[in-house]
Amino acid sequence: MSSERVPPKSWSGRLLLVAAALLWSTSGMIVKSPPLQAVSDHNRTLLIACFRALVAGLCLLPFVNWRRVRWTPRMLPMVVAFATMNFLFIAALTRGTAAAAIFLQSTGTGWAFLFGALFLNEPVTRANLAALAFGLLGIICIVAGQWQGEQFLGTILALGSGLAYGGVIASMRALNRENSAWLVVLNHLVSGAILLPWIVSQGLWPTGSQWLVVGGLGAFQMGLPYVLFARALRTVPAQEAGLITLLEAILNPFWVWLFWREQVAASTWWGGALILSGLLWRFVIARAR
Repeated sequence: MSSERVPPKSWSGRLLLVAAALLWSTSGMIVKSPPLQAVSDHNRTLLIACFRALVAGLCLLPFVNWRRVRWTPRMLPMVVAFATMNFLFIAALTRGTAAAAIFLQSTGTGWAFLFGALFLNEPVTRANLAALAFGLLGIICIVAGQWQGEQFLGTILALGSGLAYGGVIASMRALNRENSAWLVVLNHLVSGAILLPWIVSQGLWPTGSQWLVVGGLGAFQMGLPYVLFARALRTVPAQEAGLITLLEAILNPFWVWLFWREQVAASTWWGGALILSGLLWRFVIARAR
């Protein structure tokens, strides 16, 4: 009886995915760091959402295949959805807990299934329906637990971020023949450029160490993970890649608790467990049957 060996390239791809998830998971920790906490909530959201996106887009420019670059009106919904997601996610981190922000954004996979079925004529599967049902239960749990709390606004913003993320996924599926690096760069640069007029008019430029923090957020939390993820997909199936990168949702609130001792309501953890259980079912259990 012989056991099946995993090719070395697959293991290296998985390590790249783990590294990407680790870097993605630092968003909450960085956004809630002292240099950025010194900025007011509203200004902090504008500052981070703008420069994080711009720096990430600039870092990814070398990976664009310029011979395949083009603009089509079909890209407009994707760009709008990404810009909305970018702003709402940072606003959710600013106004609420990192746990609620990342858990509710993770529902984007379920919303993408719904949008795909409604607008792209994608097939409806039991696995996707189960993931969506778990996601909705998780949303109810998190929102109900924060209904009268000080962080309720952050929870609603995070829910909006998840919806927008679903729109990004569905839009990129519809554009699957386009150069993926170009789509990612376009999303980031437009998202930052949209906010730049407010930054300039209000003089909201980073000062001192804030430049390093925001620059690191764009380059290492947004830009580099995409490069690692793209390279990993050469040897690791997309479904397995999606499962491994769920580490981001688990580690994001952990880092914030470890470094800044952010307390999270029990209902948020229960809701997050339901959402992640739905994704686990979608990626592993249903496909194994």
